[in-house]
Amino acid sequence: MHIPNGMLNGHICPVTAVVSTVGIISAAIMASKAKNKPSAARFGAITALIFAGQMMNFTIQNGTSGHFLGAVLAVSLLGLPFGVLAMALVVAIQCLMFSDGGLFVLGANIMNMSIIGAGLGGLIYHYLSRGVETKSAKHAAVLGVSAWISLMCAVFACCLELAISGTTPFAKVVGAMFGVHAMIGVGEALITVGLFYAFGTSFAVKTERTSAAVPLLAAGMIAAVLSPFASGFPDGLEWVAAKYQFLHESAPAFASPLADYAFSPAGDALATPVAGLVGVIVTFVVACAVIKMMSVKRSA
Repeated sequence: MHIPNGMLNGHICPVTAVVSTVGIISAAIMASKAKNKPSAARFGAITALIFAGQMMNFTIQNGTSGHFLGAVLAVSLLGLPFGVLAMALVVAIQCLMFSDGGLFVLGANIMNMSIIGAGLGGLIYHYLSRGVETKSAKHAAVLGVSAWISLMCAVFACCLELAISGTTPFAKVVGAMFGVHAMIGVGEALITVGLFYAFGTSFAVKTERTSAAVPLLAAGMIAAVLSPFASGFPDGLEWVAAKYQFLHESAPAFASPLADYAFSPAGDALATPVAGLVGVIVTFVVACAVIKMMSVKRSA
């Protein structure tokens, strides 16, 4: 659901950029004041896992694919402000390194997937999970429902942005977007629940090093081994845009080093795995650095 350059026009881009900036600054302030903070390694590992997870497009009907968003997973494993920051880092790295989502619409993509997906989705998750035992079936259901709702909220925002920018009427696009993403949301819910119980409660009693190393290793495995098997069908937004003829991408603002998740010198067989591994490493390092800088500023 990454909006490409040229799909949004007018004042919607600077407005969403301002909203996203305010939202990220607010999340950073909340994170710096939070009593329960993940370690830098844990934050980096979960952020890298979400980056790798988003590489794995899965096929749904009508030759369409969807990919994992991970917003509610980020909040459930890291806490609300840290989940928002993690999603913002993933979206920014995808844009700057892989040309996934346009630079001029980066504010809109961060707003949809981080501020709304993780922020609003995280609030819904926290509200619905109050008093619910973490290892219960009810919690798993709440987690899945929250993940589904977070995706649909992001889709609703995307439809509004398309309408406000004059790209396509809201009434024309919202039904198709909701229809295709409702199915993608089922995958989102299942993946969120599975990853939460794999990397959340399973390692809660282990050492902090283990709680960071295991999801980081999983991220590397997804990028290196599974990413070449991702679906090649267009994602939900691209499919709807092609159907209603508003899929008009402009040239990228700059040449990304690993555009389309491919490292060409590695050859066709290794282009995607190498690019994915680089992305996982960069995401982990940048995320760790962000948390460490916040800790230094807080202690100063």
